[in-house]
Amino acid sequence: MSSSRILLLALAMATSLSGSAGAANSWRTVHAGTRETVEIDRASIAGGFDGVTAWSRVRLDRAVAAGGEYDTIRAQNLYDCGQRRFTTLRRAYFLGESLVREEEVVRRRANAVQVGSLDERLMAVACRSQEAEPRAGTRPPPPPGDDPLLAAGGERPVAMHADLRKAGDTEAARAFPVADSASGDKPRLIQLPLIDKAALAQADAQAAALRGEAKAQEGSAKPPATAAAAARPAAVPARPTRARVEAREVEALSEKRIRELHYANSGPPRNTRKKASKPAAYAGEADNPAAQLHRQWSYEGETGPANWARLRADYAACTAGKRQSPIDIRDGIRVNLEAIRFDYKPMQFRIVDTGHAVQVNLGEGSSLTVMGKRYALQQFHFHRPAEERVNGRSYDMSVHLVHRNDEGQLAVVAVLLEKGADHPLIQTLLDNLPLEQNTEMAPEVAIDPAMLLPDNRAYWTYMGSLTTPPCTEGVLWMVLKQPVQVASEQVAIFSRVFRSNARPIQAVNGRLIKETR
Repeated sequence: MSSSRILLLALAMATSLSGSAGAANSWRTVHAGTRETVEIDRASIAGGFDGVTAWSRVRLDRAVAAGGEYDTIRAQNLYDCGQRRFTTLRRAYFLGESLVREEEVVRRRANAVQVGSLDERLMAVACRSQEAEPRAGTRPPPPPGDDPLLAAGGERPVAMHADLRKAGDTEAARAFPVADSASGDKPRLIQLPLIDKAALAQADAQAAALRGEAKAQEGSAKPPATAAAAARPAAVPARPTRARVEAREVEALSEKRIRELHYANSGPPRNTRKKASKPAAYAGEADNPAAQLHRQWSYEGETGPANWARLRADYAACTAGKRQSPIDIRDGIRVNLEAIRFDYKPMQFRIVDTGHAVQVNLGEGSSLTVMGKRYALQQFHFHRPAEERVNGRSYDMSVHLVHRNDEGQLAVVAVLLEKGADHPLIQTLLDNLPLEQNTEMAPEVAIDPAMLLPDNRAYWTYMGSLTTPPCTEGVLWMVLKQPVQVASEQVAIFSRVFRSNARPIQAVNGRLIKETR
């Protein structure tokens, strides 16, 4: 290759990078710290079938000598606005405005956008851009605040700095944590296996078998008179008959079902024939993926916690998640935790037996504020025994007060209940308990949720998940330390409704637990 052609290619690459970043006034600052500034290029935002792409950059206050001296890192990310994930496609390194090197990310992986992180701010700008409208049926992330700057020292966008650890820059690696750390306590995503040729051949064989069965049942398939006739190819393609069209439709549907089962089970295609050892209640479900997909979950037996992840594809986190709840709370770090500011008011309520718990649904008006965010109280429900444990100790019951903020983030306050004196609010609920499941009662009396709270509001806190399917993670848990008393007779009534509705204890996986000093 001639030197002039090499020069032209280099210039083209540099131009594409600088052009992708847009003009200087198209950069929007989302974080201004003492050691780095994080910006996103609004001019580079573009929507596509797979999501939204955008360039962002980190400008350091010093040059880093790792694979060539540079002081700015640019990253092109692909954002999935509905699933709140992003994948880094390319990185480029600059010293001033001079390109040092560019690299395409070979090992691409989708990273979950953590709540409150700079990645969330970057995704909010990208997904709300007029040039990249979100796809139908998806909900874009919450808009950033009026002030585009975050406080110095906030969480950094992890995807941009994965190269620092690879380069062996220890100081830089400490300054910029990476998302794809091998540490067991980092969040990870489920990677579905690729379908190899053997798997495809097996799926095709199963599809052919289903197609043959369909033809035989409808009497549309006529066997050839001899083996020679079967082996002899047709000279002229026959006009498709109704039977052949229906057979192809059966084939398409069968192949679709097989592949759906493959992805739902995160493994190779399974034998879809009915097994004689299956309980009669689920007879035929293997031949009906829709029935298998919508099977009801429970707290025991074949649909119990150990099998939740097998019931539906979107329940995968119940087994694969690394930040699941409940946990055995122990070895917490004692610090000066911010007090939870409860703003509960007397209000009307609706009570329902969901088939999994006694749940009380509330209207608007009650909330709590913690860590600078306000969460509205949505509902509370009861578990017997308590799902949480404290240093191995189990409690008679617990009540979970579920809150949600304007950004869709969940915060759950867990109150431990132990046998003792009669509880008046709980008695009011039991007095109005519906006679049938999934039937709401709307009594004329009002209740004050604050009566469920103990006098001492000290608490433990950690990041966890919903304790029921789909076991969604990213839930802020606050477990109050002081138990509240409930009468033995009241506990006995709950035991009549639900023998047990507590999920087993989940692994901590190195999570940080903090508690009030």
